[in-house]
Amino acid sequence: MVSPPKLAATLLLLGSPFLVSPALAQSQPTYGLGRVPSAEEVRARDINISETGEELPPGRGTPKEGEKVFTFQGCVVCHGQEGVGGLGPALKSKTSTDLPIWRRERILPLRAPFATTVWDYINRGMPLGREGTLKPDEVYALTAYLLFVNKVIPEDTVLDEKSLPKVKMPIGEGYARLPDWKPGTPRLKGYPY
Repeated sequence: MVSPPKLAATLLLLGSPFLVSPALAQSQPTYGLGRVPSAEEVRARDINISETGEELPPGRGTPKEGEKVFTFQGCVVCHGQEGVGGLGPALKSKTSTDLPIWRRERILPLRAPFATTVWDYINRGMPLGREGTLKPDEVYALTAYLLFVNKVIPEDTVLDEKSLPKVKMPIGEGYARLPDWKPGTPRLKGYPY
């Protein structure tokens, strides 16, 4: 026979999931931590740039301007002159353009499926230790410079929010597209999670 205190404790434990309902959880105190961000704060943090480039800010840049920014912002310290020879990842291919893209080095301006991906990466992740501090014109110029040194665009190209998404990348259609996915289903065929 189960004693009344043990029975009460067991019932309390079994009933506890019903006591912690979403409505109850929402009415709990917040202890002064956090708050709901305003729409303006969400927009300020929403910096994703899609392949269409519709989220790109106004600005412009050329390869010549990008070469100056590459030196002035200290990119040469990590990536070397013209993007080769530094301790950081190489940004310029040293192999023949006749080789298929997958036989060449892993160079972001070559393997990125869209030019907007290069712009987005530079904008978010560079320069190391000062990420996100570049002005849009500097990011357009650096993107133009890296695409030029990798023979993706000619030297006289001006990149801006309209022309950047139109750049044809060397990888073409040879990149892996994400499969269609719905919440609650396996992410890839045969993937158990």
